[in-house]
Amino acid sequence: MSGMFLDATARDWATLHSSFRWNVPPRFNIAQACCGRWAEDRSRFALYYEDEAGQAEAWSFWDIQQAANRLSNVLGAMGVMAGDRVAIILPQRPETGIAHMACYQMGAIAVPVSHLFGADALEFRLSHAEVRVAIIDEGGLEKLGAVRDKLPDLKHVIGVGGARESWVREWATLLPLASPRYAPRDTGADDPAMIIYTSGTTGNPKGALIAQRSLIGNLSGFVCSHDFYPRRGDMFWSPADWAWTGGLFDALLPSWNFGQPILGYRGRFDPDKAFWLMEKYGVRNSFLFPTALKMMMKAVPRPREKYDLVLRSIMSAGETVGETVCHWAQEAMGVTVNEMYGQTEINYIVGNCAAVTPPKAGAMGRGYPGHQLGVLDDEGNPVAPGEMGEVCVQRSCNGEMDPVFMLGYWKNPGATAEKFFGGGIDDPHAWGRTGDLAKLDEDGVLWYQGRSDDMFKSAGYRIGPGEIENCLVKHAAVANAAVIGAPDETRGTVVKAFIVLTAGEKPSAELEASLQQHVRQYLAPYEYPKIIEFIDALPMTTTGKVQRRLLRGRGG
Repeated sequence: MSGMFLDATARDWATLHSSFRWNVPPRFNIAQACCGRWAEDRSRFALYYEDEAGQAEAWSFWDIQQAANRLSNVLGAMGVMAGDRVAIILPQRPETGIAHMACYQMGAIAVPVSHLFGADALEFRLSHAEVRVAIIDEGGLEKLGAVRDKLPDLKHVIGVGGARESWVREWATLLPLASPRYAPRDTGADDPAMIIYTSGTTGNPKGALIAQRSLIGNLSGFVCSHDFYPRRGDMFWSPADWAWTGGLFDALLPSWNFGQPILGYRGRFDPDKAFWLMEKYGVRNSFLFPTALKMMMKAVPRPREKYDLVLRSIMSAGETVGETVCHWAQEAMGVTVNEMYGQTEINYIVGNCAAVTPPKAGAMGRGYPGHQLGVLDDEGNPVAPGEMGEVCVQRSCNGEMDPVFMLGYWKNPGATAEKFFGGGIDDPHAWGRTGDLAKLDEDGVLWYQGRSDDMFKSAGYRIGPGEIENCLVKHAAVANAAVIGAPDETRGTVVKAFIVLTAGEKPSAELEASLQQHVRQYLAPYEYPKIIEFIDALPMTTTGKVQRRLLRGRGG
């Protein structure tokens, strides 16, 4: 395994941790680890691709590397040098992976941006990162065109999939003219590789500057969350957008790091289509965010009666999965969901590994090998088991610096400093703060309680949304739910639930009463929702997280 040692024969967490070693070389490059070293074998497949229209392609690592070499030469001719920022505004498609490999191997800094963003979101990210070149498909050109005059650093735009605008250079025209030979830059492990903007659930997003070594820091969790990936015949797919940490570091890059193929699908997420793709391509490993799993559970409750599935592992992250979904996955698909926790700045740090210990349904899990976890109070002191505190990660583990940490926030040293307890980002004794709250049980397992800014008090009780939301989803009429604290003249704050109903259900006073009684039956009396609002869809970030600040803005 590139950059680490993990004993796949371990059958308890203590052995897993004690046997683990970070082997971070001083010189390291993501493109070489994920593509270059596999490219000599022209029969080794890297990517199977399909779009909504049914167009299908297959790419070997050699194919990806040849195209990446051509693109590196194109970017070099446009004046891109090591350290320059290149925006990649593309959905899941071959050009996305090619663009990432091209940037990394030349030492340029990739800036992945969701193709779903509007013009204002594009402007903020491209301006803040001082992007020199943008690679974008035809669906985003109009949005980029609307703000292009406000981006003085943007010198070139490369269009993918056809473009008629005079200010766009076409991918299909540029690459064939470039040489397929390229000498990769010798990068250090601490050299920057990309800027990934946080999902921005509160305030403007911050740009996390990610090092080349960060890939290595994600691997122990990735391997464990997929029950010792890779195994013979493994095939990965995730609907997670390749423009954010979940799609890159939880799917595309680690799969390619191990020389394994991944399925890319360009299209809207649809539960039936998801099962169809998994059957067609023999998908054995998947990252499915909780919202996707809930949609699949409600739309196709008995998938094995309709589809021939060979799933071996499922990881889920982004929101709490909950007992209902975990039990359904086990019974309906025969797969244990390994819940995982991480964030853009410090990813893949906590989770489960069913191959070692059966997960507790709904639990975040334990710290993965190579990561030193703590649950701390506001002063940075450990809290007792059963008490709520902030999930924190020490900058070093067992005397080695943890490679998963970001380099800092782009052009924001103040926010970088605020991210740590007890020292700066380079202090091995400092604790990285996540802003997420959890409780540690008697077995050392973490249970998610919510974002610190999502917590609220009602009738003197401190309440987090996760447990209530999971309870509501157990109700047959509920497809999805989000909970906030709503202002109340008498009580100060009360629990309010936003409910997305399953197909065929209609809002009514009787249903409201049924939902309230359902929560009373399973949770504490003060946790049932005093107010219920039915809503067609929850506001979500592109990373699949509920934007509760928008719900609070609805007069909640």
